[in-house]
Amino acid sequence: MYLAHISKDKARKQSVCEHLNGTAILCGEFSSSFDCREWGYGGGLVHDIGKYSKGFQKRLLNCGIKVDHATAGAKELYSNGNILAAYCVAGHHSGLPDGGTKGDASSSFYGRMAKNIEDYEDFHKEIEIPAFHDIPLKPIGNGGYSVSFFIRMLFSCLVDADYLDTEEFMSDGGIVRGKYDSMEVLLQKLLDYVKPWLENDDSNTVNGRRTKILRTCMEKGDGAQGLYRLTVPTGGGKTISSLAFALKHAVRNHMDRIIYVIPYTSIIEQNSLIFKKILGVFNVLEDHSNVVYEDGEELELKQLAAENWDLPVVVTTNVQFFESLYHNKTSKCRKLHNISRSVIIFDEAQMLPVNYLKPCIQAINELVWNYHCTAVICTATQPAFQNFFISKLKAVEICPDVKEQYQFFKRTEVIFKGEYTEESLIKEFEHQHQALCILNNRKRVQIIFENLSGEGIFHLSTFMYPKHRSRILDTIRRRLKKGEKCLVIATSLVEAGVDFDFNTVYRELAGLDSVIQAAGRCNREGKKNKNACQTIVFTIEDDSMGVPAELKLPIEMAKKIVRKYEDISSLDAIKEYFELLYHYKGSGLDVKDIVKQFEDGMKSYSFPFKSVAEQFKLIESNTVTILIDKEEQAKEIVKRIQRGEQSRELMREAGQYCINIYKNDFENLNGAGLLKNLDTNYYLLRNEADYTEESGLKMEVSRGDAVMF
Repeated sequence: MYLAHISKDKARKQSVCEHLNGTAILCGEFSSSFDCREWGYGGGLVHDIGKYSKGFQKRLLNCGIKVDHATAGAKELYSNGNILAAYCVAGHHSGLPDGGTKGDASSSFYGRMAKNIEDYEDFHKEIEIPAFHDIPLKPIGNGGYSVSFFIRMLFSCLVDADYLDTEEFMSDGGIVRGKYDSMEVLLQKLLDYVKPWLENDDSNTVNGRRTKILRTCMEKGDGAQGLYRLTVPTGGGKTISSLAFALKHAVRNHMDRIIYVIPYTSIIEQNSLIFKKILGVFNVLEDHSNVVYEDGEELELKQLAAENWDLPVVVTTNVQFFESLYHNKTSKCRKLHNISRSVIIFDEAQMLPVNYLKPCIQAINELVWNYHCTAVICTATQPAFQNFFISKLKAVEICPDVKEQYQFFKRTEVIFKGEYTEESLIKEFEHQHQALCILNNRKRVQIIFENLSGEGIFHLSTFMYPKHRSRILDTIRRRLKKGEKCLVIATSLVEAGVDFDFNTVYRELAGLDSVIQAAGRCNREGKKNKNACQTIVFTIEDDSMGVPAELKLPIEMAKKIVRKYEDISSLDAIKEYFELLYHYKGSGLDVKDIVKQFEDGMKSYSFPFKSVAEQFKLIESNTVTILIDKEEQAKEIVKRIQRGEQSRELMREAGQYCINIYKNDFENLNGAGLLKNLDTNYYLLRNEADYTEESGLKMEVSRGDAVMF
C-alpha cells in the first residue's frame, strides 16, 4: 500500500488513494460554488500521484531525502492538454509559479513540465484521471486575466481541500470547524435587533432618516446578484444598513457569506463590535494585523477560520483582501474560493489605492461576473468608478435620493480660507474651545503641538503605538462629552473610524475625499446648528517639509476644485474631483501593469503568478518597525521574542506596541546610536525617555533632518 501520511504517534496510516479521493471530494465541493465541480474533483484526484514513487515512500517511512511529488500530477495533466489544472497541481506546495517558456530549465511552470522525476506509474492501478469539460467562464477582455483568475480560484480549492483532508487524518477528526449560524438565522437576528427602529416614520428627524435608509437597503436586498452602490452621508447609519442589505441579499440569492473590505483597522474594530453584538461573536471573523483574541476557545476557532475564511461574516482590510487575490502562496490563496458566492461590501471605497485601482477593480469585475458575487461600493463620497467596470455591469444605487439625503445630513459648512503660516494657524487654533486640526505631515503635527500650551491639548499621530493612541482617544472623548477644553493636533489617522464630535475642524488641503472625511468629525451628532460649525480648509505657506508623494496629485486636483466650486463638499465637486484624479493619473492607475501582464500571458498560457505576487503591494514596505517597550505587556513580548518564540498571534500582540518609521528617519536614529536591534522584524529604543506620553516617538523636526530629541 502506498502511503500519503502517517500520524505523529505512528499508530495510523492514510493511503495515497484515500487522501486523493478525500481531497477530490472536498475540492469538487469547493469549486462547485463557481460551477466547476468536475475541475476541482479532477485536480484533487491527481494532485499527489507523485507519492506513488519509491522515493517518496522511503522519505515518509525512513525520513529520507525530500522528494518532488507535486510535479508528477501536473505533468500528467499537462500531457493531457490541461494546462490550467496543471498550474494548480504544480504549485500546491510551493505556490503558483511563473509560466516561463517552453524548454527552460528554471523552476517556472514550463521548466517543471520538462523536469525528469521519479517513476510514479503505479498510480494507474488505483486512480483514473477523469475528463475535464469546458470551463463555464465568461472571459473579460482577451481572456488572459480571466483565465489566470480561474487558475487562482481553482488553486485555492485544491490547497484548502488538501489541508483539510490532511488535517482531518492527522487530528483523527479532533478539529471541529463550521460552528456558526446560517444566513437565515443571522438575518432574523438582525431583524430582531432593528425592529424598534422600523416603527419610526418621521423623516424630519435624524433617526427617522436612518430608518428610511435602513428600510430601503432591506428592500433592495431582494434584488439580483450584481454590482451595487450605497451612497450614504456620514451619520446616515450605513454600517447597519449595509449589513441589512447584505443579509437580505444573501438569503434571497442563496449566497454563503458576507465580506466587509475596509481601509483602516480602526474601522474594522468598530464595525466588528457592532456585528458581534447583533449576530454573535462566533459568527464574525476579524482578519487583520492588529486583531488579538483573549478567549481560548474563540482564539482557536478564529485562527482556524482565518486560514480559509470559513465563517459567515468576515471583516478584513483592503490590503488583506486584494494582496491575497494577487498572491501565489498557499497560505494566502487558501481562502480565495470562499469569496465566491459572497456579498462583498467595499466600505469607504474611495480609499482604494489609486496606484492599483485598475487591478483592484478588475478583480471585482471577475468576482461579480464569473464567481456569483455581489459587490457593494459603499461610501459617503462616491468615486467615479463606473468606467473601470465592464460595460455589462451597471451599478444599481441602493438609496437613490442621494442629493436630498446628503443635504439633510450635512452638519458643517466647509470653507476654504486660503493660506496660513504656522504662526497664524497656532494663534487662531489656540483660541478655540473644542477643535481638531489635521495636517498632512506628522513632523509638522509635532511642531504645532510643541508650540501650544495649556490644559486639554493633545497630539495624535502614527509616532504613537496603537495602545497609546487608544488611551488618548478615550481621554479626548471624555473631555468632549463633558464640554471641557479639548484641542487635538493630528494626522489623517483620525479621519475614518474615529467617532469624534468637534465644534470646529481645521484641515490642511489634501485629497477631497480626505477633506470630506475630516468634515465628518465636525458636529458629528448633528446636535448643533450647522452654520455655527465650520470645517476650515487651508494650505500652509512654508512647504519645505514637503508632503508625502502619494498626496501630491490629489492635492493638485483638489486645488482645481477649490478654484471652481464655492462649496467643495458638494456632490458635483466630489464627482469632478475623482474624474480629474483618475484622468491625470492615467496609466498610473495600474502602476505595475498587473492587468496587462496577465492579459499578455494568454498568448502562450505563461502567467506571471510569482512575479506579480512580489510586485503587488498596496503598502510599499519602505518602513522599519520600532517596538516601544515602556509598558509591562510590551516588556513581556520582548522577552518572548528574545527566547525565540514565533507565532502570528505574538506578532499581532506586538503590533499594539509598534510604530513604523521611514527608512531615512530610521537611518538617522540608528546612526546616532539611539536604536538597538531585537530581531529581523523589530528595533528597540535604547532610552525609554525618547518616547513621551505627550508626543510618542519624539522626532526633532528642525526643517528636515529627523533625529531623536
